[in-house]
Amino acid sequence: MKIARFTESGRTRIGKVVGESIVDLTPVVGEGASMRRVIADLAALRPALEAFDGPAYALDAVRLEVPVPDPQKFLAIGMNYAKHAEEARQAGIPIPSSQMWFNKQVSCLNAPFDPVVKPDASDKMDYEVELGVVIGKRCRHVAREDARGVIAGYVIVNDVSARDWLPKSPTFTLGKSFDTHGPVGPWITTDDEIPDPLDLGMKLWVNGELRQNDRTNDMIYDIYDQISYLSTVMTLEPGDILATGTPSGIGAPKGIFLLPGDVMRLEIERLGAIEATVVAETRA
Repeated sequence: MKIARFTESGRTRIGKVVGESIVDLTPVVGEGASMRRVIADLAALRPALEAFDGPAYALDAVRLEVPVPDPQKFLAIGMNYAKHAEEARQAGIPIPSSQMWFNKQVSCLNAPFDPVVKPDASDKMDYEVELGVVIGKRCRHVAREDARGVIAGYVIVNDVSARDWLPKSPTFTLGKSFDTHGPVGPWITTDDEIPDPLDLGMKLWVNGELRQNDRTNDMIYDIYDQISYLSTVMTLEPGDILATGTPSGIGAPKGIFLLPGDVMRLEIERLGAIEATVVAETRA
């Protein structure tokens, strides 16, 4: 299934995407349902969700929202693609000897087609296409061989980065957490729809120019390694989002950064696409 949050006629609801339409699942999940709750109960809800054939709307007639608006954690791993790590090394950044995680503050979450703000405080805003993993079960100390069993599904993440702010906090958090710098979507594609998440094509364009083009098989630490590693430290909860690294082709090595008016389009095989226009910061 492809499960989304959408707004139509001023009401935000949970639906399932079927072709070019979205079916309103409110009669199954309840008015005002939490996506985190739906994810946590997905095994029990799945038969009813799959069978339900209620009111449907054209996708282009609704607003798609952040699939999980209130995750307890939005974590991302740095320099996790081999070619990207080499790209960074050539720029003088050492390749980490272990998984390097940082927080993206949940306040940076952004809907999949909403504008991304270029802050006045940064002149080096960059893009990063990433496979996002949505955790489906509360878990701790997950063995690598069991890791796929705790995944609810997958999203596309744009790990927008203010490069000139990364050095201002040792864990990158400030440079990764400006408001709107976490576009996620367009929906959650459940794990059963993805034969092999370790071999998905991923692309990113800026203004129609292909900038990133790789496959998830270039990860240094794959998503199962990541879940096992993180769950050694912390309990993962339903709805937590893990951004699993970006391939080579970011703008920073070439000194090319995002400006107002630029359009970023991100696609990952089997997951769909998200798109955002960069806008200048405005203050009330």
